[in-house]
Amino acid sequence: MLFNSLPFIFLFFPIVVFGFYLIGRFSGEAAILWLSATSLYFFCQWNAHYLWLLLLSITVNFGFGYGITYFSNNKSRIMLLTALGFNLLLLGYYKYAGFFAETMCQAFGATWSFGKIILPLGISFFTFTQIAFLVDSYRGKVKEYNFFHYILFVTYFPHLIAGPILHHAQMMPQFRSKNTYQINWENVTKGLMMFIIGFAKKMLLADYFATIAKPVFESANSANPPLLVDSWMGVFAYSLQLYFDFSGYCDMAIGISLFFNIRLPFNFNSPYKSHSIIDFWRRWHMTLSVFLRDYLYIPLGGNRHGNTRRYLNVLVTMLIGGLWHGAGWTFVVWGGLHGIYLAINHAFRDLRHKWISKGAEKNDPQKNCYFRSLVDWIERLLSSGITFLAVSIAWVFFRSPDMNTAFSMLGGMIGKNSFTWHHHVHLEIYWPIYIGLLAVWLLPNSQEWMGLAESSEQESLVQNTPRLFKWNPSLWWNWLIPGIILALCILELTNGKPSEFLYFQF
Repeated sequence: MLFNSLPFIFLFFPIVVFGFYLIGRFSGEAAILWLSATSLYFFCQWNAHYLWLLLLSITVNFGFGYGITYFSNNKSRIMLLTALGFNLLLLGYYKYAGFFAETMCQAFGATWSFGKIILPLGISFFTFTQIAFLVDSYRGKVKEYNFFHYILFVTYFPHLIAGPILHHAQMMPQFRSKNTYQINWENVTKGLMMFIIGFAKKMLLADYFATIAKPVFESANSANPPLLVDSWMGVFAYSLQLYFDFSGYCDMAIGISLFFNIRLPFNFNSPYKSHSIIDFWRRWHMTLSVFLRDYLYIPLGGNRHGNTRRYLNVLVTMLIGGLWHGAGWTFVVWGGLHGIYLAINHAFRDLRHKWISKGAEKNDPQKNCYFRSLVDWIERLLSSGITFLAVSIAWVFFRSPDMNTAFSMLGGMIGKNSFTWHHHVHLEIYWPIYIGLLAVWLLPNSQEWMGLAESSEQESLVQNTPRLFKWNPSLWWNWLIPGIILALCILELTNGKPSEFLYFQF
């Protein structure tokens, strides 16, 4: 069941919300059970055959988490390693066994096969969520072990299929709070607006840019590969498609969750406004970035053993992050590119810091006063442009079904096929790409517009958002504009089958 489908919008979701508050009037625990049961039903709409796998994963991980806290340090460590092995084997079999067999067959000419393995939807997200729970249990950060709360923590349907990756300490206090089970009309109103914003991003923007990107990538391995400008426009169109698709999902998930007075962590914060690759990964898939940093990069040694080891740790982390997105060499290359980008970014920052420190005494303070703002603006503009181009080039591998397609696209981008372009096609189709890029670079994001913030930095952005781009409770903002946007989305939805969110496949 998709968020952007008529059965979800007009049947499943209203019933879940109504039942949640009706039951919550009498018992918060019963409301938790209701939300857990409906979340499991939501999962079953994809593939009920794998319900046993989800429940097995939940039961085993909860038992290990409780045991890790209960036993002594030595036994806790053994239990942690055993539990991590269980999760990695489960994820490895369903997600990577076929890829491993195919790779071995190509390398050694063998005929190994694991048969046809259907990937359980959301396995990457509910596995990483529970790995974080296990490690947090070992570190003493988990303070509550309520099995029914834990079931909801893992299966909570707004995050189940495509994230964000949750932490036990983020959700348990909200499940315990009595205010969670009392309807809050401000949260309902904001939730509805966030849902409609995300709905519009998916239906009106992401799916539109997909119609531009798809034929360009499909032509990459044909007899008529894309030309120079067509290649770049196809890549930019996909960059916008992925941006609005993932951003739209994140907004819809946050909006849906606000109906239940539950705040999901932000997972997307205008990543194309980033001034560096480091900044990009603080804004793109934020919960995954935090997970990779806290549970992989830092345990590998982080930056504690010199720069060489630091860059190696970054590269290994991003290679695993790339492989997490999909079982294919294109994802490995995508992750490796970002690992190289990050290593270069860190090295450049270190050199720049040294240059600034050495030249600080030689600089004229008055000269800095006159020219610093201009120099800073030019530097931000150049760094943002370079960052976006680097990210877009890496998206070529992320989008391509195989390496041949990726290299064909890259060949088109450097003019290998031709330096010309189809003028009439450029004028008729590609102009929305420029508007889309200006929108993601210049306009505030949905959190800023709705006044939602998680950190002091985001709070500062919210406060500095121009009044024109701030939501305020009124007839105009609450009903007229949302009603028009919702009607357009529903009309678009009735004209064809709803498309899946891109991150559902990971």
